Amino acid sequence: MDKEVFTYRVTKNNTVFIDWFGKEVKILKGKDAERFLAKMNAANNQNEEQLIMAEVTGNFKRGNERLGKQNN
Repeated sequence: MDKEVFTYRVTKNNTVFIDWFGKEVKILKGKDAERFLAKMNAANNQNEEQLIMAEVTGNFKRGNERLGKQNN
């Protein structure tokens, strides 16, 4: 990933909000939030962090969305 397309915020109660280009796309609470934060702390660079956030959000932008629309 070339740019920082994903960002995240952590609240006081350890709820994690993941944003994609400034739009909230995922909320993590409890054990899911803890696992996410552990992965982010273990990441070696910003690219790894971006890949972790893409994975957690379901990698919802794969580039194949248009193919489905064209086939209909």
